[in-house]
Amino acid sequence: MSESAITITNLTKRFNGITAVDNLSLEIGWGELFGILGPNGAGKSTTVNILNTLLEPTEGSATLDGHDVVFDPEHVRKVIGVCPQEPAFYPHLTGRENITLMGDMHLVPKDVLESRVSSMVERIGMETDIDRLAKEYSGGMIRRVSMLMALVNDPKIALLDEPTVAMDPKSRRAVWDYIRELRMQGKAIILTTHYMEEAQELCDRVAIIDEGKLIALGSPTDLMETHQSKNLEEVFLKLTGKKLREET
Repeated sequence: MSESAITITNLTKRFNGITAVDNLSLEIGWGELFGILGPNGAGKSTTVNILNTLLEPTEGSATLDGHDVVFDPEHVRKVIGVCPQEPAFYPHLTGRENITLMGDMHLVPKDVLESRVSSMVERIGMETDIDRLAKEYSGGMIRRVSMLMALVNDPKIALLDEPTVAMDPKSRRAVWDYIRELRMQGKAIILTTHYMEEAQELCDRVAIIDEGKLIALGSPTDLMETHQSKNLEEVFLKLTGKKLREET
C-alpha cells in the first residue's frame, strides 16, 4: 500500500480549448473522507473521471495506491469502486442481480459475494426492495443500488460522485452511516456532492473548486472559521459567488 491513497499533481484537462480542470494538485490519505465541492461545470466529475481512468489528463498526473491512471490503468481499476453521477445498471435485472453481476465482473468468490451483498443491502435498508426489477425503482433506490455496485468488490478507494441525489432523508442518513463505516475501515473516499450539509457532516477535508481551479482547501471547521461563516454553504457562497446548482 502506498503512503498516500491518491496523489493529484498539476492535473489539467481541456476539451476543444476549454479548460475543465486547471492545474489541480491534491493529496488524499488512507482513511480520509475527502469532499470535492463546486458549482455545476466546475470540473468535479471530470476530475473523478480522470481518477477512474475514463478520461486521460491533458497535462499533469494522478496516482491511486501508487498506480498511475495513464500508465497503469488496469491496476487502478482493481483498487477502486466508482459510483458515477449517471447510474449505469440493467433495468430488467433486480437490484440484487445488478450488484451480484458487478461482483462477478470483479471475480469476487461466489460464497463471499452472496454474503457480502446481503450484508450491504441490509446496511442501507433495502431488504424489502432489493429483489424487485430495477426499472421499478425510484431515483433514490437506483442511487443506493449504484453505490452498492461500486462497493461490492471491497475497493481500497471509493469514488462517489453525488451518491445521495434523489434520496429521501432517511435513506440519505443510512448511506451517510455506511460511508462513515468505510472510512473507519481505512478506505480513502472521494465524495462529490451538491449538499453542503452532507459535506459538512461527513468530510474530513473539502476542496472547493470553481472553473476547474482549486480555490479553498481544509476541514469544514477550519474553512468556516477562516471565512467567518456559520456553515459550509456560506463559505461556498463567499468564495464563488454562486449557488451550487447554478449553471456555469
